[in-house]
Amino acid sequence: MKINSAEIVISAAKPHQFPAGPFPEVALSGRSNVGKSSFINTVLGRKSLARTSQRPGKTQTLNFYFINERFHFVDVPGYGYAKVSKSEREAWGKVMEVYFQEREQLKGVVQLIDIRHKPTEDDTMMYDWLKYHEHPVIIIATKADKVPRGKWDKHVKIIKEHLNMDPNDKVVVFSSETGAGKDKAWKEMENLLFS
Repeated sequence: MKINSAEIVISAAKPHQFPAGPFPEVALSGRSNVGKSSFINTVLGRKSLARTSQRPGKTQTLNFYFINERFHFVDVPGYGYAKVSKSEREAWGKVMEVYFQEREQLKGVVQLIDIRHKPTEDDTMMYDWLKYHEHPVIIIATKADKVPRGKWDKHVKIIKEHLNMDPNDKVVVFSSETGAGKDKAWKEMENLLFS
C-alpha cells in the first residue's frame, strides 16, 4: 500500500461527531501503551501523525485518520488503564458500544497485543466482545524486536491459545522499530477494507 495522504480528520467524543460518508474503515484497539500510535505511524510512514504518549490512557476520543482519500483508520481509546474515573470509563464505554455495534462503515478491527506477554484479561475480554458482535479481527503482536525471532512462533501460539482464536482471524508479528510485519499487516487490512 502506497500512502499518498494521511490526515487526522476528527477526534470524536460523541457518536454524532463520527464522519459521514461511504468510506470503509478499520478500528485499532489495544491496551494503553501496547504501541498503537507507533503502529499507525509505522504503517503510514509518518513520523508523528499519531502522537505517542508517555502517559498511558491518554487517548480519550475516537481519532479518525483519512488515508489516501479512500478509507479511515479509527484509533479507539486504550483499554485496561485504571487512572480514569469510573464515570469517565462508563461514558467512553457507551460511545465505543455505539461505534462497534452501529457503525456500518466498520469492516473489521485490528487488536494490538504485546508479543512478550500472554494476553491479559482485558485483551481476552475485548477479543471475545468483538467476536460476539461478529467483527473480523486481525491480531497485531507488537514489540517483536524485543523477542528473539526464533521464539516468535511460540509467542504467537500462546496468544492464539489464550484468546481461543477464531481460525479465520490472522496474527501478524510486528515491530515499529524494525518495520517487521508492515507489509503483512497491510495485506490483511486491505483484505478487510476492500474485499
